[in-house]
Amino acid sequence: MVQHLDRLRETPSQTAGPYVHIGLTPNVCGITGVTPEDLGARMVADGVRGERITIRGRVLDGAGRPVNDCIVEIWQADAAGLYNSPMEHRGAADPNFTGFGRCAADEEGVFSFDTVKPGPVPGPRGATMAPHVSFWIVARGINIGLHTRMYFSDEEAANRDDPVLRRVVPARVPTLIGRREGDTVHFDIRLQGEDETVFFDV
Repeated sequence: MVQHLDRLRETPSQTAGPYVHIGLTPNVCGITGVTPEDLGARMVADGVRGERITIRGRVLDGAGRPVNDCIVEIWQADAAGLYNSPMEHRGAADPNFTGFGRCAADEEGVFSFDTVKPGPVPGPRGATMAPHVSFWIVARGINIGLHTRMYFSDEEAANRDDPVLRRVVPARVPTLIGRREGDTVHFDIRLQGEDETVFFDV
């Protein structure tokens, strides 16, 4: 007999660890021969257009301790504000830029990406979004990956007009701003506590 359900029940959740590094960054774990290099390990190739930068930061728990078993992924537009995606219809993205990076945090919770500073991109209702990088963080004990964004401290005017930042409580906006120092942008991600980074539902 067929059972008719008037609703769908949620399936049990599953954490990402303790094998998150093995599955997502096998070469980092010393498991070689699967792929020549881990997916997302290299974002730029020779001839990439735009300003080369390094995004560097730490993932910290509520007590300020490093989270050393996490994976950090980023997605972003290229220097012209175009995405390397089949859904991009505004023009051709830079062929020397993937727009996607993946990094396993080290024992101090540190991650680092060699990339380019993204250009502004279209936002909702014809608005323009300030240059930003989207982050996804997953680790043991996190049932659903955490999504956030990093904006640039040297884009004050664009940040002020950004439609996403305008929806964030003003006191929380600093948790989304990466601090520029030359060609390095520092961005710490705090998973809990009073300085917790703003995370978004996607």
